[in-house]
Amino acid sequence: MLIGYMRVSTADDRQSVDLQRDALVAAGVDERHLHHDKASGAKDDRVGLQHCLAFLRPGDCLVVWKLDRLGRSLVHLLTIIEDLKQRGIAFRSLTEQMDTTTTPHGELLFSIFGALAQFERALTRERVIAGLAAAKRRGRRGGRPRAIDDEKLQQMIAALEAGASKASVCRSFGVARSTLSGTLGRTATPAVKEGAAR
Repeated sequence: MLIGYMRVSTADDRQSVDLQRDALVAAGVDERHLHHDKASGAKDDRVGLQHCLAFLRPGDCLVVWKLDRLGRSLVHLLTIIEDLKQRGIAFRSLTEQMDTTTTPHGELLFSIFGALAQFERALTRERVIAGLAAAKRRGRRGGRPRAIDDEKLQQMIAALEAGASKASVCRSFGVARSTLSGTLGRTATPAVKEGAAR
């Protein structure tokens, strides 16, 4: 079964899906199987797209007028197409004349999309690693800022070692019990951890 998806941007009220609808219907998509959104391509939560993807079944073919109507970015587009392949669903873009139906040409397109997705993931990973290394060279550490500074932590540990309960220490210093437990779990000595567990 052919299932169509259309999208127009919210930025321009004059846009309509008529051009896309005409092209999809001419390509054989039944009007009852058309899904659409009026939303920016950058939005993650396009309701029409989610309904369309959920409606598709193995053996179906998702048809779009143009690639940029489907994905908000190359990565998003590749993710959708990889998911379609794994679910046994073909993909067709009318403007770019891409068709992944079960033909050698379709298999080649799926392979190219898969290779591009893998390449994009590798590039993203390299950029993240390079960014973390650059930040480390500048003395910056990744992750969330510490909730308890060293001076306050030493005072809290001293209070715990003196026999104060964890609950009373948390009240006195205005710190959540889970925050104290997590901090002690990462930094404190076994004796302090054991005392704090009480």
